[in-house]
Order: sequence, then structure tokens, then C-alpha cells
Amino acid sequence: MRNTRPTASTAVALGILLALGTGAALAGTTGTEFQTMYTTLLNWVTGFLGKSIAIAAFILGAGIGIARSSPIPALVGVVFALFMVYVPNIIDGIMTAVI
Repeated sequence: MRNTRPTASTAVALGILLALGTGAALAGTTGTEFQTMYTTLLNWVTGFLGKSIAIAAFILGAGIGIARSSPIPALVGVVFALFMVYVPNIIDGIMTAVI
């Protein structure tokens, strides 16, 4: 029968890998080369494009709801509109949080 317990050298190697991987925790504050793309996408979502998409989602959901005699598609449109408004702020808060 073969012994499958990890050895001390395996534990040391794993510890070194984990210590080297801690630099990835700064992912929300580095990478300035993507700043312009982030700003552009954020402006689209929170600007008139995002508002137009949210209104279109509600109108489409209301139209489908009327055709199917069900309020659920209209509610899906409202939920989508709420996500368009609040999710960018939530994501920004998560990515820039300091532990």
C-alpha cells in the first residue's frame, strides 16, 4: 500500500506558491492600461445608453407580458433596469474595497 500523505517539502512548496500569489489581491487597483476602457464602459452603462437599454427592456417586457397575459416579463424588465442602475456601483465597490 502506498503512502499518500503530503511530505514536508510539498507543504513548503505549497506555502511558497501561496505567498507568491498574494499579489493578485491588488487586481482592482492596478492595470492602468485598462482605465480608459473601464471609464468608457462605465459611462455607457450609467449614461444615456444604459438608460435607453433599461427603458427598452421594460417596454419589451411589458409588450411580451401583454401578449402572454402575464406580468412576469414586465417584472423582468424592471429588474433588468434596476441592475443597470445599481450593479456598476456595486462592482466598483467590490473591486476597490480595502480589507
